[in-house]
Amino acid sequence: MFTVAPPLIGIDLVEPQRLQDRLDRTPALKSELFHPGEINYSEGQPSPIESLAGRFAAKEAVIKALGLDGFDPLDVEVVGGGEQCSVRLHGAAAEQADRLGLAITISISHITSVAVAVAAARARE
Repeated sequence: MFTVAPPLIGIDLVEPQRLQDRLDRTPALKSELFHPGEINYSEGQPSPIESLAGRFAAKEAVIKALGLDGFDPLDVEVVGGGEQCSVRLHGAAAEQADRLGLAITISISHITSVAVAVAAARARE
């Protein structure tokens, strides 16, 4: 029997080219999906759209791990990158994590054709 809740997992895939097509059609969408720090970080990477796609996949994965039904993309903020990548929660995502006593960790990877992210929600220590 568990003394704490077992980890809850979320995973998501995003095609960078599909995200790029959406941003090209609706440039204002970028600021509706991403925090300024996420955009700045991604623009400093060799492939900014792959980085943004990975961050969007992470947002979706976090929401799945928290068991939320729909969300505001700005409720999940991906901070840093590489091994120092983490999330900062806002709004409904922060409320859900607090209510359930969960901490979230993420992992992101991407190539030209696909970005993937996994989020694990575990009981706070």
